[in-house]
Amino acid sequence: MTWPHEATDWRDQLAEAEACFALIAAELTRRTTVLVACPDAARAGGVRRAIAAAGGDPRRLRAYAAPSNDTWARDHGPLTVLRGGRPALLDFRFNGWGGKYPADLDDLITRRLAAQGAFGATPLESVDLVLEGGSVEGDGRGTVLTTRSCLLSPGRNPGLGLRDLEAALQRWLGARRVLWLEHGALEGDDTDGHVDTLARFCDAGTIAYQASDDPRDSQHAGLAELARELAALRRPDGRPYALVPLPLPAAVLDADGRRLPAGYANFLITNGAVLVPGYNDAADGGARAALARCFPGREVVTVDCRPLIREYGSLHCVTMQLPAGVVPAEA
Repeated sequence: MTWPHEATDWRDQLAEAEACFALIAAELTRRTTVLVACPDAARAGGVRRAIAAAGGDPRRLRAYAAPSNDTWARDHGPLTVLRGGRPALLDFRFNGWGGKYPADLDDLITRRLAAQGAFGATPLESVDLVLEGGSVEGDGRGTVLTTRSCLLSPGRNPGLGLRDLEAALQRWLGARRVLWLEHGALEGDDTDGHVDTLARFCDAGTIAYQASDDPRDSQHAGLAELARELAALRRPDGRPYALVPLPLPAAVLDADGRRLPAGYANFLITNGAVLVPGYNDAADGGARAALARCFPGREVVTVDCRPLIREYGSLHCVTMQLPAGVVPAEA
């Protein structure tokens, strides 16, 4: 995770943002180690205290200093692949979702963490390709799900077409198949349609996706098209995917009345649990129940993410998982 601070867009709601980050980190430290990039070394103590106050285990915190523009670790953090059965970290370029926001500090975070030993002996390779973690969803067996609107947006990799990007995903992520989605971007989304807000693998044969059952909702038509696209996809053996619709929360609006991209596909899978974003909405329980059926061996926990959605992201967006053995056991 990358912690919010007063020089980020969180400054007007910093206390609420920090409390939300602490709550997420607390849930995680009950189950695993959490690596946090702090804006400077002096903040580590405050982060530790905040996580403890939220009910977490601060002994499982690994804090490092790394200046940041923002906090979306999913998109500036490293992506992990297996090479010869061992993890390797890939540091793709991050340019603020196609140049929308400053990202010079965020683009350096992974390398700065590595220089401090945050990833132990795990090899890190820099890749000259703009690619955000939220824009790709893998099944772990060679299938990558993504969206045309994001990967083909001109601000990311100008000059690269669909086949070029497929080749890059094959080379770097080991993709054997790339499945492209064209519909369903949530209103208020500023990522050009990250797949992690729309459709997620629960296992290699099951996809949970953001749905809408209200024809009066302005997002209904696009999400219905998304559902049709997903129904047409096939697994490598030719069978259709098992599809699990997630309910749509009531519209969450900003101070100016504009809709924010609230949804439930932005869940996080972690050790023994699935954390699901909540919005104090009647649909929160339905989303939790749907995902509990997808993950029968895991505890499903709702985390209030209303502070996060005000900055156009949610729970999965502010986290990036690392495999066991990457983060050293001792700080």
